[in-house]
Amino acid sequence: MTEQTTRHGIGGQTSTSDGERGGRDTDHRPAILAEWLAGTGRNGARPSGPPPPAPGPAAPAPPPSGYRAALSAAVTNLNAASLSFVMGTGIVSTALYVNGAGTASAALLWVALAGFVVLVPAYGWWMLCRRRRFMATLLGPRAFALLTLAVSSNVLAARLVPDGHTAVAGAFLAFGVLGWLVLDYVVPLALITTLKRNPSLDQVDGTWFLWAVGSESVAVAAASLARAAPSHALAVLAMVCWAIGLIQYLLTAAMVLTRLLARPTRPEGLMTSVWIFMGAAAITVLATVRLMALPPDETMLSRPLLVGVAVVLWAFSSWLIPLLLALGVWRHVLRGVPLHYEVGWWNLVFPIGMYAVTTHELGRATGASWMTSTGRWEVWVAAAVWAVVFAAMPTAVPRRRSTLREP
Repeated sequence: MTEQTTRHGIGGQTSTSDGERGGRDTDHRPAILAEWLAGTGRNGARPSGPPPPAPGPAAPAPPPSGYRAALSAAVTNLNAASLSFVMGTGIVSTALYVNGAGTASAALLWVALAGFVVLVPAYGWWMLCRRRRFMATLLGPRAFALLTLAVSSNVLAARLVPDGHTAVAGAFLAFGVLGWLVLDYVVPLALITTLKRNPSLDQVDGTWFLWAVGSESVAVAAASLARAAPSHALAVLAMVCWAIGLIQYLLTAAMVLTRLLARPTRPEGLMTSVWIFMGAAAITVLATVRLMALPPDETMLSRPLLVGVAVVLWAFSSWLIPLLLALGVWRHVLRGVPLHYEVGWWNLVFPIGMYAVTTHELGRATGASWMTSTGRWEVWVAAAVWAVVFAAMPTAVPRRRSTLREP
């Protein structure tokens, strides 16, 4: 599973990009807007004016307008998975809430909301004004990362329900459902019909699990809202999306496992997105638990069936954790791949936070006190991982500035 590096707009950090080929992106051309803000045209020509002075010692070129140029370049090079920051922060906020840490949960909720407010317009600018880059992403192997747009909105919707903000949660759910409906069809359709990609299993990576995560996020948010504001339509929506997401997870798991077991994997290409393998199973369990809280006649699913599916998937997601940790040790310790911040690390935060919430909620729904207790300390593990990744974000800024100064 290969991922390139590019520059991303959350605080200017380095992150993984959406190109189709492995390796690092060496195209550091400034954005058109950044060039204009710096006083140059698209082809490097300056506006008409007085003739240049007589030849003499070359003066150093003035640096581009720092803030505006950096902001423009950051939005231009926006990572398709940028909203994984909101996903990870939102689910850790939920984890802290179920653990009784109300103040910390509220603080992270505001951070997630702020990230959503900043990043969604950035996505819109990127899609409308940088259509060539957007289409390259949409037709590339990491197009499923675009589903973070829908997932982040649904995660926030589910988090706002227990606070009593049902109207706001409904608005976030509506946005998430719209994004899910569009991207859940457009992304696989674009991949199937395009002839501009390499038809190889090597393009399959952990971000493909966002196909299932998108469906399950709708199920979680709809079931949560249906419990607070009873609605037959929301219950049916939750049940349908849960079933769709379950099938999508099984299909994607088969492809990813085939990729990992049948094709050689370079340590540089084994990115944190592989953790979504576990996160997708965990969110399916959480959606199952939320369905269990609804009347059976609303979902057309029996409680024993839901409990069985939830326990099986929770056990499988638990089994995956040691394997994923071992792969991390192989990549960073044994093979010496540098450990530095990138947006992909939020693909690690989200599954860990989701697993903590799932363990706690499944234990409470089934009466397994040992599972509830385990989930409580897992919440603090998730919060610690979030804090480490969040604190590491500013360290990417010096690397980005250094790269921008390269010829």
